[in-house]
Amino acid sequence: MRLLKAFLAQILGLIIALVADPLLPDISYDNVDFFILQSSAAILISLVLRQPRWWILIHCLFLPSVFFLLSFQVSAYWYLLVLCILGLVFWGTIKGDVPLFLSSTHVTNAVIELVYRESAVSFAELGAGIGTITVPLAKQYPHLIINAWERAPLPWLINIWRNRLNKNSHCFCSSLWDCDFDQYDVIFTFLSPVLMPEIGVILRNNMRPGSLLISAAFPVPGWEPELIKQLNNITRTQLYCYRITD
Repeated sequence: MRLLKAFLAQILGLIIALVADPLLPDISYDNVDFFILQSSAAILISLVLRQPRWWILIHCLFLPSVFFLLSFQVSAYWYLLVLCILGLVFWGTIKGDVPLFLSSTHVTNAVIELVYRESAVSFAELGAGIGTITVPLAKQYPHLIINAWERAPLPWLINIWRNRLNKNSHCFCSSLWDCDFDQYDVIFTFLSPVLMPEIGVILRNNMRPGSLLISAAFPVPGWEPELIKQLNNITRTQLYCYRITD
């Protein structure tokens, strides 16, 4: 549905710009003003369709990028290859999944510290990417049971390869909703503010009492954190730590 809305916004924006072309003599499809008009129309339509605001940048850059790339004499096979790679990396994003975001070293070190403080025996990561968290964690604590979920094929394969020597870490190529949440002492997420309300409801009903939820960057609406850990990385990431109670 999100991809359909984005496509509709681009098409309608292009139609508006083409209709305006003969009405506005200073605007032509081969100058900057045309791109600005089309992008502005696409953005307005996108907002009317209630697309997430991060689509604004995509709508700004889409048509200029198409014309820019067409100026090069590049075989169409290269575009197909790039499309396939992007599809493997951002698999499911158009259906509402979270795009790939990599955790920083500061986040990884903080999670390792929190796992140690919890004396955790089991750990889960929802949306594991390429193993930025699970690989160092598995090496640091070889007896910790680590399960992770990542639906995008290419990041999942990279995660599997990076964890190939860590017998205590397993990554499943499936939706994070397939996780059996009550098995773990600590669960880590770095997802999206869009998903946090739904995540909050499900985890409150399924995580076992006494376990810890760590959410990087995005708080769970309506939850009171036991600890907010401020990191000193470039983005000044905050880790929201929530204790599950009865």
